[in-house]
Amino acid sequence: MAYRVHHYNKKNGITYVYEAVSVWDKEKKTSTNKQVCIGKLDSETGELIPSKRLNSSPSTLHNSKATATSLVAGPSLLLDSITQELGIEKLLKKCFPNDHQQVLSVVYFLVQRGQALSHCESWCKGHLHPYSKGLTSQAISKLLASQTEDARQTFFKQWSRVITEKECLCYDITSVSSYSEQNEYVKYGYNRDKEKLPQINMAMLFGQQSRLPVYYKRLPGNITDVSTLSNFLKTMNFLGNETLHLVLDKGFYSNANVDELFAAHHKFTMGVSIHLKWVQEIVDEFQPDMLDVENYRKIGDDVLYVRTKLYKWGTQGKRSYVHVYHNARAAAEDRDDFHEKLLEYKAELESGHRVKEHESFYQRYFIIKNTPVRGVKVRFNPEAVQGYRKRYAGFFILFTTGIKNPATALDSYRNKDVVENCFDDLKNQLDMKRLRVHHSSTMDGRIFLQFIALIYISAIRNTIQKHPSLAHFTVKELLEEMETLSKITYSGRYGSIFTESTKMHKEIARIFNIDLKT
Repeated sequence: MAYRVHHYNKKNGITYVYEAVSVWDKEKKTSTNKQVCIGKLDSETGELIPSKRLNSSPSTLHNSKATATSLVAGPSLLLDSITQELGIEKLLKKCFPNDHQQVLSVVYFLVQRGQALSHCESWCKGHLHPYSKGLTSQAISKLLASQTEDARQTFFKQWSRVITEKECLCYDITSVSSYSEQNEYVKYGYNRDKEKLPQINMAMLFGQQSRLPVYYKRLPGNITDVSTLSNFLKTMNFLGNETLHLVLDKGFYSNANVDELFAAHHKFTMGVSIHLKWVQEIVDEFQPDMLDVENYRKIGDDVLYVRTKLYKWGTQGKRSYVHVYHNARAAAEDRDDFHEKLLEYKAELESGHRVKEHESFYQRYFIIKNTPVRGVKVRFNPEAVQGYRKRYAGFFILFTTGIKNPATALDSYRNKDVVENCFDDLKNQLDMKRLRVHHSSTMDGRIFLQFIALIYISAIRNTIQKHPSLAHFTVKELLEEMETLSKITYSGRYGSIFTESTKMHKEIARIFNIDLKT
């Protein structure tokens, strides 16, 4: 945050005023202080006389009574450019006609600081932001609670239309831990961060080409991945997204989910487990000539053997493709992963905590006996275990209705790493490692603002990745670089100016279409 520093010069008796900003030095691993002289104090009145270097207006220079205020402007100028480019303010104004500027200001704070909202009030005092007025903690709490579900869904409907046209969409779920005991959505469940805390789950949708978040849905913490897809598809139909191409990982596979995707006429590309019986039958069919040289492909950095089968799904014979990939180098690692899974699932059986989604695995690879005296006895099925190690290690399977080419399908599936990047931003850069709100109404408002902030973070990262001159910046570092650019506003009719722009300020302004002259 910018602040002013007074330096008294003993030789000439003048007190100079500097605009100071604390900046983190990555190399020295310490905080450094950057100062720019903005003027001096009038010896009689104590008011600021602006520096000639910063002000080109003669009338201001000659008026000793002209006073000035300073706000950190750089980060907000950058975010304003994204707001305009993506049309976010227009969408928010339709959904929140009375509060859209307050919403944007809180979003700007989250993007720039990524801290608890209790710090927003002090941030507002020193930074340029859309609302331009102060936002107390009470005002922010009221803002969060006043949002309606109808307004949020209206935003999603408009925003998804902007992003989803001709897009492959990645769908995934993350967990957000909470200490709250008053929120009905906070439950114990499978925690993806391996934390022993109750949680909520967040299902999120991301555009693979735009690399921007499209939609989220808040879910109870004890719900499983596979059971979320049906309700999600109904929601997307309600929002007007009639035809999608979804990219899904293995956790979302079930016969019921595939049937529903076909029924809704959505295209999909989905990873499927090699342990499924129908998948193993296809691999067995390809085994004799799978490693022939004509099946050899180099896809990205990997050397793979690839086969594709036109597959008829279900009783109605729905047309689809099964792409089978074999990586000889990955086979040993695959065996190790399989052994770890065997031990993990054996422990589940012995403890009595069976997982519904693992039942087919239990039946295939374990011999389970339940006796009145000794209880549950679990042994490995040696024939099935050896069969997997010899026949199926190193294989990876994609099931798709939308992509006939196996290389294109694999590339599309791998590009869903955009989901992991966004989840990482959400938890680490946007202060959602822990959910600090206690009531569901306030929680929904907070998560919605986090989602909009995530759009900005993703947009900034996308721009950084496209321009080599910014490649050394993270999103946070880029915003910190812009912190040293301030806006000086003079009293009366004298107007305002920006402080001196560095070479990097000008480069960032060029890339993000920021006009530093106005």
